[in-house]
Amino acid sequence: MVENIQPRDVWQALQDNPKAQLVDVRTDAEWNFVGVPDLGPAGKQAVLIPWQVYPTMGVNGDFVAQLGQAGLSPDNEIYFLCRSGVRSLAAAQAAQAAGFAQVFNIADGFEGPPDGQAHRGQMAGWKASGLPWRQK
Repeated sequence: MVENIQPRDVWQALQDNPKAQLVDVRTDAEWNFVGVPDLGPAGKQAVLIPWQVYPTMGVNGDFVAQLGQAGLSPDNEIYFLCRSGVRSLAAAQAAQAAGFAQVFNIADGFEGPPDGQAHRGQMAGWKASGLPWRQK
């Protein structure tokens, strides 16, 4: 079972644990137009590997291999992030099934659930928690 971790706790782990890494599983469009976590203050960079491939949104069949190509191993503590926490949970489960034992889902993702006006990023998630992010 993959545990959900609050964004602020993830930020602390990224700063404290040299083997902790964030993998953002959103699409190129989301990275480019919505933004990405800025891990520079923690001395790291987010690993960007899409769980689903735009425009078909089919599952990325090379996802687990790409984790390895990015330098990640079962020794890493890996925190998975998407827009709301759904795709990242599926990606974390796939990584866990492939032997990555220390995987976690970032609760509410980068933007969290929509508010009353159907806007994201205001109520929960990485951005709403006031954590560092930037436009790509």
